[in-house]
Amino acid sequence: MSELTFEQMLEESLKTIHAGEVVEGTVIDVKPEEVILNIGYKSDGVLTRNEYTNDPSVDMTAVVKPGDKMEVKVLKVNDGEGQVILSYKRLAADRGNKRIEEAYNNHEVLTAKVTQVLDGGLSVVVEEVRIFIPASLVSDTYEKDLNKYAGQDIEFVISEYNPKRRRYIGDRKQLIVAKKAEMQKELLERIHEGDVVEGTVKNVTDFGAFIDLGGADGLLHISEMSWGRVEHPKKVFKVGDQVTVQIKEINGNKIALSMKFDDANPWKNAAEKYAVGNVVTGKVARMTDFGAFVELEPGIDALLHVSQIAKEHVDKPSDVLKTGEEINAKVVDFNEEDKKISLSIKAMLAPEPKEVKEEEFVQKESDEDVVSVDIDAVIAKQNAEEDSAE
Repeated sequence: MSELTFEQMLEESLKTIHAGEVVEGTVIDVKPEEVILNIGYKSDGVLTRNEYTNDPSVDMTAVVKPGDKMEVKVLKVNDGEGQVILSYKRLAADRGNKRIEEAYNNHEVLTAKVTQVLDGGLSVVVEEVRIFIPASLVSDTYEKDLNKYAGQDIEFVISEYNPKRRRYIGDRKQLIVAKKAEMQKELLERIHEGDVVEGTVKNVTDFGAFIDLGGADGLLHISEMSWGRVEHPKKVFKVGDQVTVQIKEINGNKIALSMKFDDANPWKNAAEKYAVGNVVTGKVARMTDFGAFVELEPGIDALLHVSQIAKEHVDKPSDVLKTGEEINAKVVDFNEEDKKISLSIKAMLAPEPKEVKEEEFVQKESDEDVVSVDIDAVIAKQNAEEDSAE
């Protein structure tokens, strides 16, 4: 039997490999775009960056170094130039598929970094498996701009797993909804009507503001924003403002709030300040056909009826008064229970001198006998008395 040559013995000592096989190699050289591995075959293996990761920004010299051991998948035994083409990401994807399947079946919460912001949603990678999160499943509210999520680590669950079509759908929305429901339950168990709590303005509308109480939103209606008048909520609040509010009412999951605190209630001392007969000063706040409402102080308005504006007849308040005008008036009625105060300017005016009429000199002695007084004689008598006194 002839002896084997050194080359033949060396070739026999090298293993045989096939496309699709998983092999272990040792890194012998690293370049920014590729890695060279000794895989125990007659040719070294080449692992390009595109076959290492889906992230185009990765620098191979930063993640791999000579001497590292790696498991890779053989794509081609001979690329035409005698090189073995390897893939790390496809092996990772195969293993990642199993990982994603387990997460899908177990409803496991996964965490991954957003690698791309697309027109219709976000793309994340879990063990080299691309997962798409549609815009409708990113949050529980509509978000027009998703760019804020770029590069962020986010939590999600797998809502659809279809390896044949390579369709993997993530859902972040259901986690947010579940978390908010839990926080809402905890909040409702903790708060009670009358409690004073801190919150953040979440949204402002024409009729009020929604306040985030840390688990649920409460409505602060425009009528509960102040003891005084509020023209529009947007003139008082903006999104993000920190506010102190009182729990006015809890009805199921609905929470009504108020900023009309008792210690600032202007009606506490109103009975003394606005007692009937007192002359008060206020500003004309608004007018109607039947009268003008006068603000005596924030939270207390009084009615000045059109018939009480002047001695003479007034058709409508705007003929005499102007909004914002400061006036003095007398309190003619005070109803603390209904929180109503009536004013009168007319009551402050001095009465006109009484005109002496001839009829006043008529003296009635009985129901049947009326004696008329001679006015000229009375006057003549008065003049005579004055002359004698002189």
